[in-house]
Amino acid sequence: QVELVESGGGSVQARGSLRVSCTASGYTANAGCWGWFRQAPGKEREGVATIDDGKTEYADSVKGRFTISRGGDKNTLYLQMVNLKPEDTAVYYCAARRSRYCPANFSHMDYWGKGTLVTISS
Repeated sequence: QVELVESGGGSVQARGSLRVSCTASGYTANAGCWGWFRQAPGKEREGVATIDDGKTEYADSVKGRFTISRGGDKNTLYLQMVNLKPEDTAVYYCAARRSRYCPANFSHMDYWGKGTLVTISS
């Protein structure tokens, strides 16, 4: 079992920057795919970015503004966000999958954190 805990959410103004983090514990050795998802008020959860042993993938809406990365110990996941927009307001979730590579289209993940709220004001 893998436990994921997000941190770093908060409120910033549009065009500002924020970094959210995720700390993993438990048996993470078989979790090769990691990602960030978000759910805005009144909307379905959507994929934001994923990272595995070979590549990163981003939603079109965040390309060029968000960067996903993992810490050196591989148990920390980051999402650096710049040039934030009000439409980026959402609860951001960390997720992991028991596979070496991430599937296409941000599909099924096995483990989820409880989320951290990011609010962008105009």
